[in-house]
Amino acid sequence: MESEDTQSHRKFDLPDYGVCIAMLGVSAGIGVFYAISGRKQNTTKEFLFGGKTMNVIPVGLSVLATFLSAITLLGLPAESYQFGIQYWLINISYCFMLPIVAHIYVPLFYKLQVSSVNEYLEKRYNKFIRTVCFVISTISQLLYIAFVIYAPSLVLSQVTGLHLWVCVSSIGIVCTFYTTIGGIKAVIWTDVFQIIIIFGALITIIVKGAIDVGGIDVVWSKAEAGGRTAILDFNPDPTVRHTFWSLTFGGFFTWLSIYAVNQAMVQRSLTIPTLPKAKAVIWMNLPGNILSVTLTLLVGLIIYVNYSTCDPIKTKQVSSPNQIFPLFVMDSLRDYPGLPGLFVSGIFSGALSTLSSSLNSLSANTLEDLVRSYIAPNMSELAATRTAKFLALFYGIVAIVLVVVVENMTGTVLQAALSISGALGGPILGIYTLGMFFPWPSAFAAFIGLISGLGICIWICIGSIMFRAPNPTAVLSVESCEDLYMSVTQVMSSISNSSTPVFLPREEFLTMYRLSYLWYSGIGCLVVIIIGLLVSLAKGNNKQDVEKSLMTPFFYNLWGCDPKHNQAEREIQSSVPLVGIQDLKRKNSAMFNKRMSGDFDSSLVVQGVYRQNVGNC
Repeated sequence: MESEDTQSHRKFDLPDYGVCIAMLGVSAGIGVFYAISGRKQNTTKEFLFGGKTMNVIPVGLSVLATFLSAITLLGLPAESYQFGIQYWLINISYCFMLPIVAHIYVPLFYKLQVSSVNEYLEKRYNKFIRTVCFVISTISQLLYIAFVIYAPSLVLSQVTGLHLWVCVSSIGIVCTFYTTIGGIKAVIWTDVFQIIIIFGALITIIVKGAIDVGGIDVVWSKAEAGGRTAILDFNPDPTVRHTFWSLTFGGFFTWLSIYAVNQAMVQRSLTIPTLPKAKAVIWMNLPGNILSVTLTLLVGLIIYVNYSTCDPIKTKQVSSPNQIFPLFVMDSLRDYPGLPGLFVSGIFSGALSTLSSSLNSLSANTLEDLVRSYIAPNMSELAATRTAKFLALFYGIVAIVLVVVVENMTGTVLQAALSISGALGGPILGIYTLGMFFPWPSAFAAFIGLISGLGICIWICIGSIMFRAPNPTAVLSVESCEDLYMSVTQVMSSISNSSTPVFLPREEFLTMYRLSYLWYSGIGCLVVIIIGLLVSLAKGNNKQDVEKSLMTPFFYNLWGCDPKHNQAEREIQSSVPLVGIQDLKRKNSAMFNKRMSGDFDSSLVVQGVYRQNVGNC
């Protein structure tokens, strides 16, 4: 279908291999450096938290690199190419989400100094809730990083001709190696190196691609003519894939679940010596995220302008929309030795940064939530550190194996990854928020809310996969490559129809299955909160005896949990018997009021032991 000459131009040359190998070598070298120089790596504080002495800028760039994965770098250009730049509205959700993370969630975790984010759940509810959420979040994170490995492997396979699984193994092994031996410091500093590579590759491709078509103004005008620049769609229908509402409100919950209660993010905030600096780390991500979304969507428009009359998807030059970006790079940069290698290095960097952060955080979670909680609570620091290193290695192997699962999922890798993250992450966000914002829910109420939210989200997610709705793309033309398109059509007609996905008409399956994937996280979070509160109401529970450090200050005061308002009453209650307390209050209301003003003689109160949880926070 394509000439051998064309295919040969879409393969790596020696300089490209050299650039990629150098990037992987530097990443591995950073891990070796910290393994050798980090003489204090024998403690979990050093291995998992960098001795809590890290600086704001490298940690902020590390957080940005962690969530700017290869999924984003491949998925967003494919999104822009096929559907347009409407996804840019996700930046509005960032403007609300990141400040909330910085000023509500991070301060609470920072003050508790939790080694695992799930420690909060045991303090607020009980150990069982902690363990359940550990299992759910581990499954979610493993599936997500399987996508992270698969996406760049797909690119490397396409541009080198190597088998996909050779590429998967290469990425997984290198990342697991430096994460296992170097700890969080190696992860953070490789992230800094990799984020430079990522933005360098994006800017290079944008400049070269825009110059080739006559400038950014030409790119925009042609994209506008092709129906790819429309942003605002106020359609209230929640089944429409991307609208203003799904991207802002749905995107808010989707990314809040990723940032607010994510071990990788919380763990990084605890590597910072002070809370104000930890907040600054989160604020750094606001301009960084907006810039990365803008650049990757712009890349998609440039790709569209180059292929506007000969769509590589219809002509089967690529087997997945996620391969559009690497195809364009090999076509546009093939006369510049080393630049295609720079691009692939950028994709690798996005994968490695996310994967290394995830392996390190999974190691920390498992050590604290499983090993130290159930197996060896009194293990030494040296043994704990060695266990953490082994767990990082173990999860690296598991993630590589799980690639076989995500390999068979269709659609853009961005949508698939966010669907799974939303379905599992939304209920997790809900159970944390329920405990941080409300004093009433008990462990039982929280658990009922969690399984309700999780059940609904998984039901919707599985249903959307089984009864998949087609997503109409913007116009894709093959007018300038008609001969190629016809030859492809003839070949494809000989293939069994069973290999082609069959979509049911939109009216023939449940409306819930057609919901935009961006609503999954919000639905899961809100179901957990609502069910948790309703169960608390049904059980007749008043406020639980919640420590102030386990709730956000605003809601702690809002629900009357502030000890400044309740201290005088509790002092009186603590000195009288439970029996007859209401009668005593009624008979001595005047004395009680005096006590509140500081004029009451405490000797007038009958002394005794008073125990009461109801009504106190």
